[in-house]
Amino acid sequence: MSAISYREAVKQDIPFLAALRSAEWEYGQYWKDRITGYMNSTHHPQQSLLPRIIFVACEGENIIGFIAGHLTRRYQCEGELQWIDVAEGFRRKGIASAMVKLLAAWFVEMHAYRICVDPGNEEARKFYSANNAATLNEHWMFWGDIRKQLKK
Repeated sequence: MSAISYREAVKQDIPFLAALRSAEWEYGQYWKDRITGYMNSTHHPQQSLLPRIIFVACEGENIIGFIAGHLTRRYQCEGELQWIDVAEGFRRKGIASAMVKLLAAWFVEMHAYRICVDPGNEEARKFYSANNAATLNEHWMFWGDIRKQLKK
């Protein structure tokens, strides 16, 4: 595996991000529409606020993962991790954890410290627990102070 680089997503990345999302759930056009709306600020998750950000992980020119987040009022949080995906062949190599730190730094720049995430499944819940998120309720997890992620 060559070096992994990270950058902010651009609109030309949307088909690749949609392909990553649709590998697990729904279909490509569904995700193209959702991600486009998220980037354009026309799709708004519940209680979401602006701004929002998407970062991609790349091996060379190939997008192998992404993470998205925005400010929010949901569950008295200040930010929410919306989506995170890593391509199958690149999982369990630290890429997702590196992207969580990247998003954490963005949240800190936005002065958002209490961050929520809906893990969606047990495997994701284990990942977030390993990355220091705690249980908020039956369906949600959170970081009480995301700044601590930057010190790990």
